[in-house]
Amino acid sequence: MPITKCERSTRPGSQFRALAATLLCFMVLGQSFAQTALPVAAKTTASKSEERQLHVLNRFTFGPTADDLAEINSLGIDAWFEQQLNPDRIALTTGDQELSARLADLPALQLPVDQLLTRFPSNAETRQAANGKLAIPDDPVLAAIYRRHIAMYEEKQAQKAQAKPAEVAAGGSQTAGKPDASMAAMNDETVSQTPPAAKPTPDMAAAKPADPARPPYPDAQFKSLLARPPAKRVNRVLNMQPPEYETFRSSLKQPQRLQLTADLSPYQKEILADYENPTRAVIEELQSQRLLRDIYSSHQLQEVMTTFWLNHFNVFLHKNDETPYYLVSYERDVIRPRALGNFENLLVATAESPAMLLYLDNSSSTGPDSVVAQRQKQRAAAGKAAKATPPGLNENYARELMELHTLGVNGGYIQKDVTEVAKVFTGWTVDKPQLGGGFHFDESRHQPGKKVVLGAKIKEDGQREGLQLLHTLANSPATAHFISQELAINFVSDSPSKALVDRMAQAFLRTHGDIPSVLRAMLHSPEFWAPDAYQAKVKTPLEYVVSAARASHADITSTQPLVNALNQMGMPLYGCVPPTGWSDKADAWVSTGALVTRMNFGLNLALNHLPGVQTIWVNSEKSSAESAPQNSLDSD
Repeated sequence: MPITKCERSTRPGSQFRALAATLLCFMVLGQSFAQTALPVAAKTTASKSEERQLHVLNRFTFGPTADDLAEINSLGIDAWFEQQLNPDRIALTTGDQELSARLADLPALQLPVDQLLTRFPSNAETRQAANGKLAIPDDPVLAAIYRRHIAMYEEKQAQKAQAKPAEVAAGGSQTAGKPDASMAAMNDETVSQTPPAAKPTPDMAAAKPADPARPPYPDAQFKSLLARPPAKRVNRVLNMQPPEYETFRSSLKQPQRLQLTADLSPYQKEILADYENPTRAVIEELQSQRLLRDIYSSHQLQEVMTTFWLNHFNVFLHKNDETPYYLVSYERDVIRPRALGNFENLLVATAESPAMLLYLDNSSSTGPDSVVAQRQKQRAAAGKAAKATPPGLNENYARELMELHTLGVNGGYIQKDVTEVAKVFTGWTVDKPQLGGGFHFDESRHQPGKKVVLGAKIKEDGQREGLQLLHTLANSPATAHFISQELAINFVSDSPSKALVDRMAQAFLRTHGDIPSVLRAMLHSPEFWAPDAYQAKVKTPLEYVVSAARASHADITSTQPLVNALNQMGMPLYGCVPPTGWSDKADAWVSTGALVTRMNFGLNLALNHLPGVQTIWVNSEKSSAESAPQNSLDSD
């Protein structure tokens, strides 16, 4: 909706919602509009006590709600903060129950990575299956999914071969041109309400718009499909021949898509999303759970710190075919459980994470004098062609480990240190990443001999060399200062004082990197409470979108409009390409175009123009919700 368009309604309650829309626009820059719990029409100047409470809530949550204000007023700031530092001690709230119910609609995110890749085959798995290197699952539902995407892959390969007639397409799928036995075996009870039992393990999609060029799917057939029970309906879709499915998929409009999935179980919805685009289905669930946790969780500080560390230890979503799947585990198993723990533990967990190893290419780093490299040299000297040439030493992770994860750009290291650190981490790799394997130390790729980093000798000791170095970096004064500065920028101001950073760094060193202790030092510092720190931070797009949803008590049945808004504002979830992560400073987010985009989002949210996002304004007239149609306001 263009920002220049003014809308009014004669319906009861519309004046309140128009005022709410205006207030959402005013929260574009500040931490939040004040006194969220008070009636909009009766805003008054906040008392000093209320200002302090709002200041804490604006910095350590994704924006205050009425419940947050009531709780912090009841407990007091210090007790509330200590409770947030220990999320396991927080009593479950109605919001947590709502969150659990919403997350239950995303069952795939509970799977370990190997099972996630089996259920939602990546492009790499599809290629392997097409080339006969990966067995198609016996489960008829999964087999149908695999065969559809194998057929799509083979069609693309055929198109490439036709575009280059001089090249002969090599090989072919064992499944090409053969009848799909799994389809014949699939009956109306194949797709149950829940997925098959997961295999024991030691470790625990937006639809495309209708295509106007295609003929519409016959209305009678669509009605017949809707009349089927959920399991039979899903099986009918999976049994469609490719021409029928393409017509069906491309001609459906959004209301029809909602009708199609309205009464399906979460697993059945996942099957249809998987059938359409497996990787996209995983990405959409990953993005949805992130927003839902940020908006509804009572563990607000844990979610804020999860976002901080995901940004600090950034991994780009589209690095390779497997990254979206590994990001599920990266956030769930690595970052969130350690967001309020010990920094060294977090650092080691990220260093061993397949997501990080793949993103910064350390999984392929090979020591120049390693066993693998020596074998290759011997084969070359004997005139034997090597099956694969080792990629050699890769310094990406070593550089970012010191520059972005620990010491900082002015941390006192030189290029020789980067090279030596890279040697230390040779052999830190991922076991069969295309199949969802975990961290693996490959001794044959590790560079032998001692290394010297920052003047300190590291004797040859295999994987323990890396652990020793991570311990040294985690407990370095330079790291304490760098992490403290990043936290101060995020929570206090774009230019925090040296005194504040030093005080936080002292707490870091004194407690050997205890994150809660550093946050306490910040909260109890005079700089945090200085008048010029109040409402001094400009929200990032993520903070703005989430805080607006929280302030408006939005009932969210689809997070896609929020995901789209973040894309438009230039901060796509998990979408930062460089390892630096997104900026926490105002100059990265303040421009004329950016502010207009934020204002339009605020208006659309407040006026209920975002499908799947229904605002529920506190203290609004009851008749407003009852008499005004959802997502619609009449214009004069």
